Amino acid sequence: MSPRRRVRFATRALLLHLAAVALVVALCTGVYLALAVQQLRAEAESTALGIARTLAEDAQVRAAVAAISASDDEPDAEALRDGELQQIAAAVTARTGALFVVITDDQGIRLAHPLPSRIGEVVSTPFAEVLAGHEVVDWQAGTLGESARAKVPVRDDSGTPVGEISVGFERAGVFDDLPPLLTALALTAASALTLALLTFLLLRRRWERLTIGVQPEELVALVQNQTAVLDGVGDGVLAVDQDGVVRVSNAAADRLLGLHDPVGHTVDTLPLPPIVRDTAIGARDRAEAVVGDRMLYLESRAVRRDGRALGDVLIVRDRTDLIALTERLEAVRTMTSALRVQRHEFANRLHVAAGLLDAGRVDDARAFLGELVSRGPVAFPVTGLDLVGDPFLHAFLGAKGVEAAERGVALRIGDETHLIGTVRRAEDVASVLGNLVDNAVVAAVAGTREPRWVDVSVLSDGDALVVTVADSGDGLREPDPRTSAVEDGSEDAVHGHGIGLPLATEIARRSGGDLWIIDPGSPGNGAVFAARLGDAVDPAPRVPKEDP
Repeated sequence: MSPRRRVRFATRALLLHLAAVALVVALCTGVYLALAVQQLRAEAESTALGIARTLAEDAQVRAAVAAISASDDEPDAEALRDGELQQIAAAVTARTGALFVVITDDQGIRLAHPLPSRIGEVVSTPFAEVLAGHEVVDWQAGTLGESARAKVPVRDDSGTPVGEISVGFERAGVFDDLPPLLTALALTAASALTLALLTFLLLRRRWERLTIGVQPEELVALVQNQTAVLDGVGDGVLAVDQDGVVRVSNAAADRLLGLHDPVGHTVDTLPLPPIVRDTAIGARDRAEAVVGDRMLYLESRAVRRDGRALGDVLIVRDRTDLIALTERLEAVRTMTSALRVQRHEFANRLHVAAGLLDAGRVDDARAFLGELVSRGPVAFPVTGLDLVGDPFLHAFLGAKGVEAAERGVALRIGDETHLIGTVRRAEDVASVLGNLVDNAVVAAVAGTREPRWVDVSVLSDGDALVVTVADSGDGLREPDPRTSAVEDGSEDAVHGHGIGLPLATEIARRSGGDLWIIDPGSPGNGAVFAARLGDAVDPAPRVPKEDP
């Protein structure tokens, strides 16, 4: 995302934020101003009404107005200008700050007025409703301009309206408090906008800190890319933050690690082997582990952005099929080596027989061939191999004996070996037995004991095959008495490289058997391993083919 796009988004967000705040401030200001104006109007009308009522109840005013209204002669304007009613009205006007105090008779003729020249004239506003006995409060425009005025009837002793009192307050005087009020409202609105601006800047700073400066457009692209990448690869991806909480886990990771909705949970609470947990939080860079029936390769990578540590990403790769294929290829390679040895030895014997025949020593050649027939196939350097009647195991252990002999280790078959039937799961047997024999040879070579040897015993138990392997090495370095076999991916430099035993254990358990440590051993007394593979033997005895 370019800086220009970032600025554009920040500007849009700022303008939208300020516009929303300005709209709210304007609405609140308008409502408050309307309420204030209404209150000022109500106060002015109430004050005018109170003054008018007080004046209308004045006995002196009532008597004077009643006398003038009862007279058949028109009021004398000249006399009224300096009369008692004018003086009372002028005094009230001066004392209350009103715009005017007007007194009329029952004909609407002014008996008192702020402008003496208007006395004796009919008022300019309607008065019939007041003379009908009603009080009127309203904003009206008269000879002195628009004002808030209250009109109250003046009654005689019998209660009959004989005139009116009209009190008004000038509009400008009513709203004298508005300018300070408007100033306060303007300052409040400006303060609100300033606070909104500062709040937005703080929120944007916090937002960019939480999102590491990633803008919304980038977040959308990241989500799309993440979904496409995580769901489009076969490897498992597990992202853990600095607090050890899982934030991302794709379907492959859930499947390979046997997890269900791990996002939001800490790694410590998930059902994972310790080696997987350590690798997930970055305690290990690389590791190999058996999880369920899968052999997994784990790789941890720290994630940083702008110098800030964000957590770790665990890459989970399934290596089960590859390792199983490697084990099978190793068995094939072993058998190939055995066949090559047999071929070489057989070729040498044929050369001897051919040489005897070429030399005319027919009797010697016949005797040599007869000895070969009686002695059987090529002899492997494995003591007690004849105890193994199964052709596959015979050839397999013979080939392993050849390899062990090349490294100075004698492979021996135990006297208790007794196999009834034939092996029918050759690949699994080769993987488990071959791994145990290879590890034992490595341990014997690394040991300090002479001579170096490896003992193998094979027994059948119904359709199960039980094997034990002992060596002359120095034993396991750090055996764990709580563990029946090497189940995690921890590395042991003597007994394998941390991957063969877990895989062999899983193969054995998959068939209903197991692989365990009988004796961890000690210097001068090597370790003893045992394995049981279910459904690995056809218990029916093998019937040899008769010669035609």
